[in-house]
Amino acid sequence: MRRNGDELLTDLYELTMAAAYFKNRMFTPATFSLFVRNYPKDRAYFVNAGLEDVLDYLESFHFAEGDLSYLESTGYFTKDFLDYLGRLRFTGSVYAMSEGRLFFQDEPILEVTAPVIEAQLVESFILNRINLQVVIASKAARCVHAAGGRSLVDFSLRRTQGIDAGLRVARSSYLAGFHGTSNVLAGKKYGIPISGTMAHSYVTSFEREDDAFRAFYRTFPENTVLLIDTYDTVKGAEKAVRIADEMKASGWKLRGVRLDSGDIAELSKKVRRIFDQAGFSEVKIFASGGFDEFKIEDVLKRGGAIDAFGVGTKMGVSADAPYTDMAYKLVKYDGRPVLKLSTGKKTLVSEKQVFRKLNNGMLENDVIALREERLGGEPLLACVMREGRRESPPDPLDRIRERFLGEFDALDNSLKSLCSPASYPVLHGPELKKLQGKVVSETIDKELGES
Repeated sequence: MRRNGDELLTDLYELTMAAAYFKNRMFTPATFSLFVRNYPKDRAYFVNAGLEDVLDYLESFHFAEGDLSYLESTGYFTKDFLDYLGRLRFTGSVYAMSEGRLFFQDEPILEVTAPVIEAQLVESFILNRINLQVVIASKAARCVHAAGGRSLVDFSLRRTQGIDAGLRVARSSYLAGFHGTSNVLAGKKYGIPISGTMAHSYVTSFEREDDAFRAFYRTFPENTVLLIDTYDTVKGAEKAVRIADEMKASGWKLRGVRLDSGDIAELSKKVRRIFDQAGFSEVKIFASGGFDEFKIEDVLKRGGAIDAFGVGTKMGVSADAPYTDMAYKLVKYDGRPVLKLSTGKKTLVSEKQVFRKLNNGMLENDVIALREERLGGEPLLACVMREGRRESPPDPLDRIRERFLGEFDALDNSLKSLCSPASYPVLHGPELKKLQGKVVSETIDKELGES
C-alpha cells in the first residue's frame, strides 16, 4: 500500500548520512545486503515476504514539496541538499529472492546497488516492510505444518499492531499457506478468500440461542456456520443438530459449527460424536480462540476432531518471536568490498549469490557465494529491478503461495519441528571465503594495527 510521504518513513540518521555524503561529493555506487543474523528460539528457517512493497516504493521514490518543507523546518539541512533531494529518484538495481522462497540464517535475500545516497535512504523502509512480513510468514508456516493439511484462516485483524500490519498479516499468512482471512479489505486488495461466521454478541442479542441460529441460516442458507459455545458447547451442538434438520427439510445443509472456548480437544470430540450420531457427519468443526502452532499441535495430539482453525492474535503478532535480527549492511562501495568486524555482527563482503542444492527433490544445502561464482545448484537471487524500474510485473499472490507450498514440501520435517529443530546447512563458496579472508586481514592491518 504505497502512500505519499513514505520517503519520510525513515530514521533521521539516514538523512544526516545522506547530507554528509552530499557535502563530500560521494555519489559512487554502493551495494547493501539484507539478511537475518540469527534464528529466534526454536526456529530453523524463514519465509521470504514483502518484496513487492519494496519494489513499489523504489519505483516511485521521490520527495514531495511538503516533505522538503518539513525537512527545511528542522534546521538540519542546507538548501542545496534539499534541492538535490527534490530531484532525487531511485536509479539503482535490486537482486532478490522471490517471495515465498525459504531462506536461512545469514543468507542475503535482497541486495541493492545504487549511488550511495539512494541506497542509504531506502534502508529504513526496506527493513520495516520486509522484517514484519518475514516474521509473520514464518510464523504462519509453522501453523500450517502443525495443522497437517487442515484449513487455516487469519483472524488476527483486531489485535495486530495497526491497520497496515493487519493487511500485511493477511497477505503474509495467505502466502505461507493459510486458506483465507477475516479481513475484508485484504480480501479486496489481495484477492484472498474471506471467511467469517458470527460473534457471541450476535447470539446474545436474541432471546434464545436457537433463534439466533435460525435467523442466521435464513440469511445465509448456503454458508451457515454456527458459533455454539456462547452458553454451553454440548447443548449448543444439540441445538445446532435441530437447526441442521430444519435446513435439510428446506433443501439446505449446515456447513459447520465453531468452537471458541474451553478444552477444545475434548469438546470437539463430543461435538463430532453428536453430529455423527445424528447423521450429519459432513458438518465441519471449526476452532478458534488463542490458537498458534503450539496450541494446534496440542489439540490434534490429544485427538481433537477439528477440520479448520481460525488463527488470530498469536500469529498476527508472532507472539513467541515478534521480530528478527534483520540487517541491511554495506558490503561494497566504489568497487571496494567492505565489512564490519563488530562482535556478533560481522558481515560478508561484496555482492553475493545463494545457490540451493536438492537431493531427491529435498533441500540439501545452500551455498552463499560471490555473485560471479558459478557453483552447482539453483541460484536464488535474480535481478528484479534495473535502473530504478522493475524487470517484470509482480507475481500473482496465488503463484507466490504455490511457490512456498512446493518449497515447504521439500524441506525435511526435522527442520519444521516446533521445538529444537535440526539445522539446515549453509556453506560459503570458495571465492567468497578467499575474498572474505583477504578483506578481514587488510581491515585489521589498516584499522587495528599500530598507527
